[in-house]
This record gives sequence, structure tokens and C-alpha cells, in this order.
Amino acid sequence: MSLKPVKEMEGVLLVDKPAGLTSHDVVYRLRRKLAMQRIGHAGTLDPMATGLLIMLVGKATRISQYLISLDKVYEGEITLGVTTNSQDAEGEVMETRPVPELTAEQVRSAMQGFLGDQYQTPPMFSAVKIGGVPLYKKARQGEEVAREPRFIRVAAFDLLSCTPPKLTFRLACTKGTYVRTIAHDLGQKLGCGAHLSALRRTASGKFELARCRTLDEIQALPLPEIEKLLIPVYEAAPSVVR
Repeated sequence: MSLKPVKEMEGVLLVDKPAGLTSHDVVYRLRRKLAMQRIGHAGTLDPMATGLLIMLVGKATRISQYLISLDKVYEGEITLGVTTNSQDAEGEVMETRPVPELTAEQVRSAMQGFLGDQYQTPPMFSAVKIGGVPLYKKARQGEEVAREPRFIRVAAFDLLSCTPPKLTFRLACTKGTYVRTIAHDLGQKLGCGAHLSALRRTASGKFELARCRTLDEIQALPLPEIEKLLIPVYEAAPSVVR
């Protein structure tokens, strides 16, 4: 346990989240490292996902809603021919189907249909609450309930590589977009099913992955060096801070 700093830190810390940890796990580790409770994050990443996680330290937690609302950019991998109950690699396999011979142009053509304004139904394996209960808890009990579709916008959905059954992609979208649902739906559109097998957030608004430090790097630094990494609130959210 690190010694508590004389003055509580304040600012935005950009972390490259490793796979296997929840966003709250990162919060917990930073709370222990910085010896302070007032730490949060602006935009959850699933345990499987890696990449940019915006951490809010001290009074920076007050700009949480602003930072959560920023548009996001992801890169990831889709595996064709296999569907899972969670729509990603962490779920149970529900069905396997042969993958047809697909050209990159055929895949790009299918991807184009996901661009623009639309409504997306949250997956059952999600933290969305209905009646105060997270959907994933109902899903684990084998329940499926009606979910209210949510407005999203997909600004870009680019194919980076096409070597079936694996596809890699870049996606730019609004907050609240379930990338694994897009992967699942693309598989349905291609006639073979699919799931999200890897995901990495590369940007959120003006914040980019290149500015991140890994969690291990941050935990290894002395507190004064971590404080130097903090982005001031006025710089992180100039339109919010007066």
C-alpha cells in the first residue's frame, strides 16, 4: 500500500487496460496505488477488451458524464462461423456453421449496411438494468427479456484484413454501442454467424491510445511521476469547466 499523498491528486489518467480485468478492477488497483477512494472511469470495457480506459482521479470525477459521452474508436477481430450466447469469445458456443467463400468486397459490402443512425438492442449479456437487475444476471439464469432498442451512430466500419474465418476491422461509433452485437449481426448478414473474438479501444474523443500507459507501468511508478501523467480537468473538458 502506497503512502497517502499530502494533497489529493486530481486529473484524468489514460490507462491501457489489459485483457482479463474489469474496468472496476482497474479502479480498485489505482485506489490502492494512490491511496484514495475518489477514482472512477469514463466508459466501461469488457474484461476481454483492451485499450484506452479513461480514469478520473479526485475532483475529475465531476466531468464523468462529459467524457462518457465521447465518440469511440475500436479495432478488433471477428470470427465467422461460430455464434456464442454473449456474442463474444467469453460466452458459450451456441452454433457452428460452415463459412462460405467470401471476398473482401463481399464483406465490405455487408459492413456498409451498418453505417449511419440506427437503433440497437442491447445484448442479454450486458450491464443494462431492467427493474434494477442487470441483464447479465438474468441471462446467466437462462432468462431472456424484452429490451428497449437504443439510438447509436456508426461513423465508420472498415475492413482491415479478410482471411476467413477471421476478419479484422476498425469501428468508429457513438457511446453505448455494443461492438459484439455488430459482430454478431454481421455474421448473420453473411449467412454463417459470428462472434467478437478480440477488441481494443484506440480512441475516445480527442484521447488516443498512444497517450496511455499500461496499468503495470503506472503501478510501478512513484506517486510524483503518476501525478505528472494526469491531464488537468480544464484541458480534458474545456467546454465543461468554467
